[in-house]
Amino acid sequence: MALQIGDTAPLFSLYSSEKELVHAADWKGKNVLLLFFPLAFTSTCTKQLCSTRDDLEVFNELKAEVYGISVDSLHSLAKYKETYGLNFTLLSDFNKETVQAYDVLYERFGYHMRGVGKRAAFVLDGEGVIRYAEVLEDAGKIPDYEAIKNAIRTLPPA
Repeated sequence: MALQIGDTAPLFSLYSSEKELVHAADWKGKNVLLLFFPLAFTSTCTKQLCSTRDDLEVFNELKAEVYGISVDSLHSLAKYKETYGLNFTLLSDFNKETVQAYDVLYERFGYHMRGVGKRAAFVLDGEGVIRYAEVLEDAGKIPDYEAIKNAIRTLPPA
């Protein structure tokens, strides 16, 4: 069942592109933006994440931590981050547990691929409650960043 605004966000632990284990439980008291994206090195994902990179100062000013999540390996994500100078944490959900928990998994993706995460954005408040949720069925579309920023602006300071 799709997660809704007001739901408690599922907890998870994933490895970052820096090979560090990141625990969502450690975000208590912090406002967080989770950006799920299908695959590193694809055109729309690169456009989205470079846009996030270029806007990171805004998210920092809003006191929101940003995490990108895909089913790519942490090694692929490390190269992707380096290639595009991404300045926020990328997390590998290679085993597809988190995309399943957030209900953002395509049954079928392009070229008959299975197990690819959908493009989605979730804003979590300091208690881990979802305050914004956008799941895009069309991987060619990008989340509404103005709506995301507005949702973060309504949160109590972290």
